[in-house]
Amino acid sequence: MKCLVTGAAGFIGSHLCERLLQSGHAVAGIDAFIPYYPRAVKEANLAGPRNHPDFTLFTSDLRDSDLAPALDGVEAVFHLAAMPGLPRSWTDFALYEGCNVAATQRLLEAARQTPTLRRFVYASTSSVYGRYGSGDETLPTRPSSPYGVTKLAAEHLCRAYAEEHGLPVVVLRYFSVYGPRQRPDMGYHKFIHALLHGDEIAVFGDGLQTRGNTYIDDCTAATMAALEAPVGEVYNVGGGETASVWDILGKLETILGRRAVVRREPARAGDQRFTAADAGKLTRHLGWTPAVGLDDGLARQAAWQQAQQGRRLAA
Repeated sequence: MKCLVTGAAGFIGSHLCERLLQSGHAVAGIDAFIPYYPRAVKEANLAGPRNHPDFTLFTSDLRDSDLAPALDGVEAVFHLAAMPGLPRSWTDFALYEGCNVAATQRLLEAARQTPTLRRFVYASTSSVYGRYGSGDETLPTRPSSPYGVTKLAAEHLCRAYAEEHGLPVVVLRYFSVYGPRQRPDMGYHKFIHALLHGDEIAVFGDGLQTRGNTYIDDCTAATMAALEAPVGEVYNVGGGETASVWDILGKLETILGRRAVVRREPARAGDQRFTAADAGKLTRHLGWTPAVGLDDGLARQAAWQQAQQGRRLAA
């Protein structure tokens, strides 16, 4: 099968490209390399796929590029590209609206003109549920940040194209994905980096905000399983283990054998208080279950970041 992955050079996108290629699929990747974090990090993410004969990279921006060449012959679209991050969405909403809403509409419009298309998998987020994202897919969607609003708007666009144009859409709502290659702006990456360097760690609010966690391999397995999902379904993707900020810091201190130096900061506007995915529907429909526990997953991420640091020092 020929697949298109948007956001191919990102954290989840690069892992998904590798897994699709390993499974025998051909992959076209799109990435605009928007400088949300250093391009060199994204280029390193793609080191494996770039060497594969069945991988093609399009350095294109979904907001204004001609998408037809990337979609030629594509049977499955995995739309992972988005502008991530909660705090910046309050101050640069136009960027989030463009990357997360307008770009999605352009991709949907191009996809509906692709005769070979069998599935369009849209990667959404637990942020669409708002401050208290605990439950199954029937939980009301009440996003508490502009970022969450744009992701929910894109879900509605997907639904509109499915209902009016027959686009074979499946929506996945990811819950706090972590592991090797996690973006440098994400919490667990920042915690590990600070512990390795003896830097202060900013804890926002009381630190009791809790997340349901999903290891990257489990996330990509669920995403690939969506190829067989009934059209029109929405699924939570979550690893089943919840932990507060203090819980995570304690686990990382044990893994790395170092003590955290904490700096307290005010709570962030729109931050989620509690998330815990009920992913039972995904298990019932597709047989997916998470395979990597939180302690093991954090240890793998810490080992990866230590190895990355060692390579930089050797260079």
